[in-house]
Amino acid sequence: MSEESTTPDLVELQNALTEAGGRRDLDAITAFYAPGVIWDMSPMGMGVFEGRAAVRGFLEDWFAAYEKYEFEAEGILDFGNGVGLRMLIQKGRPVGSSGEVQLRYAAVSVWEDGKIVRITNYNDIDEARAAAERLAAERG
Repeated sequence: MSEESTTPDLVELQNALTEAGGRRDLDAITAFYAPGVIWDMSPMGMGVFEGRAAVRGFLEDWFAAYEKYEFEAEGILDFGNGVGLRMLIQKGRPVGSSGEVQLRYAAVSVWEDGKIVRITNYNDIDEARAAAERLAAERG
């Protein structure tokens, strides 16, 4: 009998979350969040959302703003102690526009029991990496 864990590792979980985002699958996305998740967009100037319903509401509005939408990870890391980092890129065409926009950012997530309890998004990838390193050390 195999001794391998059947629990996905943090990189696998973050990859699955990213894939759900690319599909704009709100049910799948919000299933990754703990009920009381804190979704912090303040480093990007967009405030803080508390709880699954608030995060889902933000994402519904975000996705609805795009006719065409692509979302992928440029890199996914596990810093240990339940701290993950995704370097992400979003591309899309806003509703009613012929132009396309692109957003490159990083998301630092704190996981407990397979769910995200806190996620903070940063425009500055280096700032996000430093935050992930600090969080992992603090939780160690």
